[in-house]
Amino acid sequence: MFQLGCASRVCFKNEILSGLTVALALVPEAVAFAFVAGVDPLVGLYAAFMVGLLAAIFGGRPGMISGATGSMAVVMVALVAGHGVEYLFAAVVLAGLIQMGAGVLRLGKFIRIVPHPVMLGFVNGLAIVIFLAQLQHFQVTSAAGVKHWLGGEPLAIFAGLTLLTMAIIYFLPRLTASFPAALAAIIAVILLVLGLNLDTVTVGDLASIKGGLPAFHIPAVPFDVETLVVILPYSFILAAIGLIESLLTLSLVDEVTHTRGRGNRECLGQGIANTVTGLFGGMGGCAMIGQSMINVNSGGRQRLSGVAAALFLLMFILVASPLIERIPMAALVGVMFVVVIATFEWSSLRIMGKIPATDAFVLVLVSAVTVFTDLAIAVVVGVIVSALVFAWEHAKHIHINSYDAQGSRVHELNGPLFFGSVKNFLELFNPERDPDQGTVEHAADYGPGHPIGLWPRFRRGTLPSSASTVP
Repeated sequence: MFQLGCASRVCFKNEILSGLTVALALVPEAVAFAFVAGVDPLVGLYAAFMVGLLAAIFGGRPGMISGATGSMAVVMVALVAGHGVEYLFAAVVLAGLIQMGAGVLRLGKFIRIVPHPVMLGFVNGLAIVIFLAQLQHFQVTSAAGVKHWLGGEPLAIFAGLTLLTMAIIYFLPRLTASFPAALAAIIAVILLVLGLNLDTVTVGDLASIKGGLPAFHIPAVPFDVETLVVILPYSFILAAIGLIESLLTLSLVDEVTHTRGRGNRECLGQGIANTVTGLFGGMGGCAMIGQSMINVNSGGRQRLSGVAAALFLLMFILVASPLIERIPMAALVGVMFVVVIATFEWSSLRIMGKIPATDAFVLVLVSAVTVFTDLAIAVVVGVIVSALVFAWEHAKHIHINSYDAQGSRVHELNGPLFFGSVKNFLELFNPERDPDQGTVEHAADYGPGHPIGLWPRFRRGTLPSSASTVP
C-alpha cells in the first residue's frame, strides 16, 4: 500500500524542499540524455516525470529517485536511428513488461550475489561518469557547429559560480540544517547572476522545456513478429540495465540510510513505470544514483520526496519553463560535482594496499569498464571475474591425510573437489610409492550429501570394475 511516509510538518517540509532540489537537477540531465538517445528533449522530460512518479509510488526503495538515464540512452541510439522513435516507445513498453516479470519471479534477490569489490567499483566508476558528463558544460558550440572549451572571462565566471555553489553546499549545513543546502546554493547563484547581469550559460541554452501534459499514445508500429524481432533484443538490454542500475542504487541508498529496500518490489515498480512511460511518449528510465544522493543528502528519505520531484518537474514543463530556463548551468554543475565527491568511495583508495590483490583488481576493473562501456557490462564482468577468482583460490584448499592400515595406504580427502581443483587433486597422489595391493572404500562416514562423502577413499591397488571410475 502506498504511503507518503511523513507524519510531521518538519518531515513534509524536508521532503518537499528536497524534491524541489532534485527536480531542478533533473531538468538538464533529462534534456542531455534525450539528445544522447536522438529524441526530442520533451521525450526525456516526460520520461523523467513519469518514471520518477511511478517508481516513487510503486517501487521498493523510499527516497530513491528514478528518471531518464544515460546508461539506457546509449542503448536507444541505434534503435532510434535505424527504426524511429515509435519503435523506441514499443521497446520501452516491452522492457517494462520484462521487468515486471522479473519482479513476479522474485529475481531481485540475485543482486545479493554482487560482491563488495564490484559494488565499490560500480560506485567509483559511476562517480567518474557523472564527473565526465559535467565537463561538456564547460564547452560552447560555435556558429559552424564546432565545440570548443570556454576560455577567458566566460570560463572564469562559469568556474567561479560552480565553486560558489559547492562552497554553499559545504558550509551551509554547518550553520543550519533547516533548508536544503543544494537548493539554497541554486537560489543564491540565480540571484547573483541576475543581480550582476552576468553572461553565462543557462538551462535555456540547452533546449526549451516548455510543453503540455503527456498524452496516451499507443506506439505506431506494426504489431507483428517482425516488429518483435526488432525490439526484443533492445528491450532485454534496457530491462537488464534498468534493473541492475536500480538494484545497485537501492543497495547504495540502503547503506547510506541504514535501512533496507525491497528489491523485488523495485523490479515491479520499475516495470510499471517503464510500461506506462512507453505508452505516454517517454524514453524510459531507471534509478539515478546522482539524483538519489542529492535527495538523501538534502533530507529526502520517504516516497514523498520522489513524488514531489516528479510533480515539480511537471510544473516546470507546464507553467514555469521561462523561469527554469534562466537557471545558470554552473549552479547545477556545482551540485553534481558535490554529488561526485559524496558518491566516490574514497575509503577504497585508503584500503587498496590492505585488501587482497584480487579484490583490488576487481574494484579497478569494474570502475574502468563502467567508464568506458556501460554499467551492465561492468557488473557482469565483475561478477564473473570474482567467481573465477573464488574458484581459483578454493581450488588450492584441498589436501589429503595419508596413513598405512593393514598393509594398505589410506588417503582421506579434505576440501572442495570440482573442475578447478582436479589438477591439484591429481598432484596429491604418488601411486609408485604406495603398496601394491588394496581396495577402494567409499567415505560414507562423512555423511550423506557431504561433498567429500561423494568421493572414494583411495587405497593403492587394483580397482574392481565397479569402482574403476570416480563417481
